[in-house]
Amino acid sequence: MEIVRGYIESINGVIWGPPMLMLLLGVGLFLTIGLSFMPLRKLPYAITQLFAGRKPHGDSSDGDVTPFAALMTALSSTIGTGNIAGVAVAIAVGGPGALFWMWVTAVVGMASKYAEGVLAVKFREVDADGRHVGGPMYYIHNGLSKRWHWLAGAFASFGVLASWGTGASIQSNSVADVFSSTFSIPPLVTGAVLAIITAAVILGGIKRIAHVASALVPTMALAYLAAGVVVLLINYASVPQAFVMIFTNAFGYDAALGGFVGGAFWMALRFGVARGVFSNEAGQGSAPIAHAAAQNNDPVNQGVIAMLGTFIDTLVVCTITGLVIITSGVLGPDCHAFALMNAVPDAPSNCLTGAPLTAMAFENALPDVGNYIVAIGLAIFAFTTILGWSYYGERCAEYLFGEKIVVPFRISWVVVVFLGAAVLALRGEEITGLVNLFWLFADSLTGLMAAPNLIALALLSPLVFRMTKEYFDKEENQ
Repeated sequence: MEIVRGYIESINGVIWGPPMLMLLLGVGLFLTIGLSFMPLRKLPYAITQLFAGRKPHGDSSDGDVTPFAALMTALSSTIGTGNIAGVAVAIAVGGPGALFWMWVTAVVGMASKYAEGVLAVKFREVDADGRHVGGPMYYIHNGLSKRWHWLAGAFASFGVLASWGTGASIQSNSVADVFSSTFSIPPLVTGAVLAIITAAVILGGIKRIAHVASALVPTMALAYLAAGVVVLLINYASVPQAFVMIFTNAFGYDAALGGFVGGAFWMALRFGVARGVFSNEAGQGSAPIAHAAAQNNDPVNQGVIAMLGTFIDTLVVCTITGLVIITSGVLGPDCHAFALMNAVPDAPSNCLTGAPLTAMAFENALPDVGNYIVAIGLAIFAFTTILGWSYYGERCAEYLFGEKIVVPFRISWVVVVFLGAAVLALRGEEITGLVNLFWLFADSLTGLMAAPNLIALALLSPLVFRMTKEYFDKEENQ
């Protein structure tokens, strides 16, 4: 186990090294500037389009689900363990400053998500079964010259692997873990129930997934945000200091070590960006797969709706989680110092991280209630992520192997969901190491997916800029 972990840590360090961080932030910043900061300027307009998107936009025959449902499907995969456990990991290991870099990733990520939505609708296809399919593999294949087509296959291959890791095993594992610790439900039982419910939904395809996501995602997100706001009101005196900690630590100041430390800056940047991308998936290329199914014949209009996914996921939900953790005083400074000095993504055994840290933060403010809020929220968020990622993996598999792979992939998905939870039936230190290995593996696959997509976004940016200008010029002249 340790040998495998060492190899994956080394690979993870390379994938999430300076080149990837520069590519993620660089492409996002390039698109933001090229769009004249449109994602920020047109945020109110995007919100109006979101509510208008509850009905088909244009010819309703073009697409499988409403624009709103497409966004909810995309959000179903992003609002998940990354918002509860991922934020806690980023702050516990990277320090409070990691939240700042999650914000930065989200601000520039709105432009990336916008471009993904535009290109998804622009270059989508209709498969032999009448489904509207799209995403990075399609806008690479249909939008770029043949010398770049290998990137489409690379993205789809990484997408299938990432879906099993990020979307199935980690999510079901997190649900089984929280149900076991909070409600004493055996992991095998949780795994079996999750597998059955998942099968019932995904066998109905994108329309059933979108229907379930449209009901669950807004309801649970609003309930979780309301609970978070209540905690912040209780901890209101600590909120100003929390922001001071976030901004100072983001640039290298570490109170536990008594000053500015280069390693503190790097840890905050690395884990803030990595967990930010894991949470909102901006630049990763997964969300445009869902947006390609929208009943919207205007690529720019769907792109405007798509960019709201990053805003909602990170700048709203993740921010609430981060502030709850920091203001609750449950974050041990010695734990971050340990991680910093040892330069590994682990804390000492007596330091909480992940979902348990978030649960403790809520529990401190809301005794006998907070723990259940996190447990139920994590379970529902993780379940919707399982649904959203099943669609992503299915589309990537279809691109590689054709329509005949759809049913076998769905069966494999149900099996992996069960196994991800069932592995918790193991006892001892092995399970802790295995779960940590899952997270490292997921981080690596996220980076591998992002690289081909970011290259395509940069190469196709002139088209995105031109389409955007034409759209808003037309809007202003109406």
